[in-house]
Amino acid sequence: MSLLRSASVVSFFTLASRVTGLVRELLIASAFGASALTDAFNVAFRIPNLFRRLFAEGAFSQAFVPVLAASRAQHGDEATKEVIDSVATALAWSVLVVSLLGVLASPWLVWALASGLQQDPRGYGTAVNMTRWMFPYIAFMSMVALSAGVLNTWRRFAVPAATPVLLNVSVIAAAWWLSPWLARQGFEAIYALPVGVMAGGFLQLAVQIPALHRLGLLPRLGLGPAAVKKAWTNPATRNILRLMAPALLGVGVAQISLLINTQIASHLAPGSVSWLTYADRLMEFPTAMLGVALGVVLMPQLAAAKATGDSERYAAMLDWGLRMVLLLSLPCAAALLVFSQPLVSVLYHYGAFTDRDVQQTTLALTGYGVGLLGLVAIKVLAPGYYASQDIRTPVRIAVVVLVLTQVFNVLLVPHLAHAGLALSIGLGALVNAGWLLVGLLRRGSYKPQPGWLRFVFQVLLATGLLTGLLWFSAQALPWVPMREAAWQRIGWMVLVMAASAVLYFGALWCTGLRLKAFLKR
Repeated sequence: MSLLRSASVVSFFTLASRVTGLVRELLIASAFGASALTDAFNVAFRIPNLFRRLFAEGAFSQAFVPVLAASRAQHGDEATKEVIDSVATALAWSVLVVSLLGVLASPWLVWALASGLQQDPRGYGTAVNMTRWMFPYIAFMSMVALSAGVLNTWRRFAVPAATPVLLNVSVIAAAWWLSPWLARQGFEAIYALPVGVMAGGFLQLAVQIPALHRLGLLPRLGLGPAAVKKAWTNPATRNILRLMAPALLGVGVAQISLLINTQIASHLAPGSVSWLTYADRLMEFPTAMLGVALGVVLMPQLAAAKATGDSERYAAMLDWGLRMVLLLSLPCAAALLVFSQPLVSVLYHYGAFTDRDVQQTTLALTGYGVGLLGLVAIKVLAPGYYASQDIRTPVRIAVVVLVLTQVFNVLLVPHLAHAGLALSIGLGALVNAGWLLVGLLRRGSYKPQPGWLRFVFQVLLATGLLTGLLWFSAQALPWVPMREAAWQRIGWMVLVMAASAVLYFGALWCTGLRLKAFLKR
């Protein structure tokens, strides 16, 4: 399967995931608005997600996929199956213990992440209870990450890319049907959301099992002490643990940044955590569809190219990925900078979501937009290091960027409140991506292909025209006052988006960029 086709498959299902995710957030925003209780849910959901990124999709995947791809390229499928069994056994027992400890430590975890919720005892208590309900979610997602790593290495991208949709559908169903029922029974309706999260975690793992079974790669988990000991002493497991150590630090740095930002936001005006969360969901559209999709597709193939010593193919894949980043993320960044209010209005401005919520979420989204290019580029540049089993360099960069981000927070938050937190993340991402790129260039791993200067000019010109159209559309129409004319507002949004796409890609065509040939390249 070609890089383009693989990336398209991942992008399609990622788009489905982000669309259903937006529906999920729209429903939550309409039903619960931005309040102490929604802050409580967002904090409670963020805690298992923090550990999930440490033990599953973050450090584990960064270490597991390169080792798995190298094992398959060098030793074949049969030996790699033994690696999968050992790693699955070690991971399953680890996350079981972590889940039990997390349930017991929920009050301390909530305090560490968002002590400012104590301004409202009801919100703080709700956050603790929901954390207890949702913490085992990391056990499901850790095994999902292992399954996804296996399937992606075998170039079966569709199932891992599609599974996040199940989480969104589960939470939507819980908010739509279970929430009103709980309210009629005299309970807090927001407790329906953690039920949906747990159901979504179970379903995501369940759909991976048939896909692994068809490939003959369904892991056999060791249950006895001897089997567990054997799993932990397997050379591949030990190699993954060796690689995970710096990866944990790297992912931990990102999560520390998130923890600090959540802690600061919890001490700002009530609703600040939710405003940042709603903005983050919108920003995830381009970062996931572009950055995550390209990173998922490139990682195993970059690792295989490194394992076989094919440096020319390695550099060519990185070059193609970076051009895709610039081509598709720069216009998205322009849209977030000049068209944030219409986007927030059309997607969230219903029910309990007020005009003030629109304004505050717009400010946060604009801050994120500053760093969108960096956030997407990191997803392509970092695998360039992981493929060489070099995790230490991105970690060292991340540590410095963490410190720099906190300097930005000190300077910006007193003036911009929660929007300053978003802007600090954006600025830090630009520094991180630039540093990663310079490192690859200096070590000679990445050598830019000819034609970059012309390509950059074409993209900048098309983005400039697009920005002008979006700015005019944002100013010419009363997006917030059109709340009562919801379908009219949606119609205008569809028209503006369609015109923007035609203008952008039409401008690229007029300057001589032939997308079909570029994508095939």
